[in-house]
Amino acid sequence: MVFGALVGAITWNVITWYYGIPSSSSHALIGGIVGAVIAKSGAGSLVSTGIIKTVSFIFVSPILGFLLGSLMMVLVANIFRRTRPSKVDKWFRRLQLLSAGAYSLGHGGNDAQKTIGIIWMMLIATGYASAADKAPPTWTVIACYMAIGLGTMFGGWRIVKTMGQKITKLKPVGGFCAETGGAMTLFLATALGIPVSTTHTITGAIVGVGSTQRASAVRWGVAGNIVWAWVLTIPASAFVAAIAYWVSFQVFV
Repeated sequence: MVFGALVGAITWNVITWYYGIPSSSSHALIGGIVGAVIAKSGAGSLVSTGIIKTVSFIFVSPILGFLLGSLMMVLVANIFRRTRPSKVDKWFRRLQLLSAGAYSLGHGGNDAQKTIGIIWMMLIATGYASAADKAPPTWTVIACYMAIGLGTMFGGWRIVKTMGQKITKLKPVGGFCAETGGAMTLFLATALGIPVSTTHTITGAIVGVGSTQRASAVRWGVAGNIVWAWVLTIPASAFVAAIAYWVSFQVFV
């Protein structure tokens, strides 16, 4: 089942990476689990409260990111309205190191936990860990954080280009506001124990920052394609996962 779930998630991630579409690996993973579970034992095995919570935040997290990003931009614009633009750029190039660090912390605090959860679930299912354990093995935590860090360093440049250039043109002050608004959203979601998409969150924040300048500053066509990818993520990854589970069951069982 875990194999099917991961195949579904990885397949969708590779497709969206190839086309440079920022989709949610978190929701791809959740969709993969849903598809594999349905293929194995039917929809009755799903916990509806967890599914509803996750699906609702597909919409809540980008809206919250949008609001906080735009509010940050308005606040900063009012504080520095009498300061020379070159000076503002100089300051926020440095301050962006802090905001990017805060967003990265929020990213690891929410996204890496899902991978840890998948591995822990597999360890419990195979008898290498107990469901009564209060925390997963330490090596699982270290491995997942290393993997998410290395993946951020070495991959996804097409997606970086989409986020940084194709939605709206970001200056350092805009990047600071988007990252800060996104980080605040992630910290809130993590504190509430809700798995959200860091991609959805930062996209909403970037659109919020761009729209405070003028509506035409946002490339709404690109944003629309991203939203369609969000809508399709869970059903597409669930479909692939169900097929992968069925094939693996036929071959190995």
